[in-house]
Amino acid sequence: METLYKNIYQDIINLCKKGDRQAQFQLYRLYYKPMYNVCLRMVGDETEAEDIMQEAFLSAFRNIESYEGKVSFGAWLKKIVINRSLDYLKKKKIKFEEMNEKMVVADEPVFMEMEENSMEKIQKAIGELPEKYRVIINLFLIDEYSHEEVAELLGISNVASRTQFFRARQKLKEILKQKEIFSIN
Repeated sequence: METLYKNIYQDIINLCKKGDRQAQFQLYRLYYKPMYNVCLRMVGDETEAEDIMQEAFLSAFRNIESYEGKVSFGAWLKKIVINRSLDYLKKKKIKFEEMNEKMVVADEPVFMEMEENSMEKIQKAIGELPEKYRVIINLFLIDEYSHEEVAELLGISNVASRTQFFRARQKLKEILKQKEIFSIN
């Protein structure tokens, strides 16, 4: 099978496909931290993020044969991690509201005037958002999914994705303004 994406860890991935436990551990060490951070951003709880990330890796290793190399291994794994995080949130009954189709919100670019070292403060502010808003902000701004992709992941309409993002952005503005970090236009 010829892959479209040249993975720098392809040799390790191939060993994982053969069930090599040492290779699995090596791949785990390579991707543990970024995947944990994705989980943590999504669920907002360190213990739950750790559990979800572990489950995602187990799922990835069980299904590694389905990895075809069309995208980077990290992107493939990240999708599994995000889906596991969303499954967790759905189990907690976090509802992503379907909005009236007339409430279409135009995509406005998010312009930020940042002071030095403010990214950590922004991440903390995102962590203070209600879960449904935190998920939308993370998927759209941090993970750079389109509204169409967010809608598909969350099982909502494109309009609902846009509306939820607009509301999440407004709430984030309020938090940042309260903390006097900077302004979002």
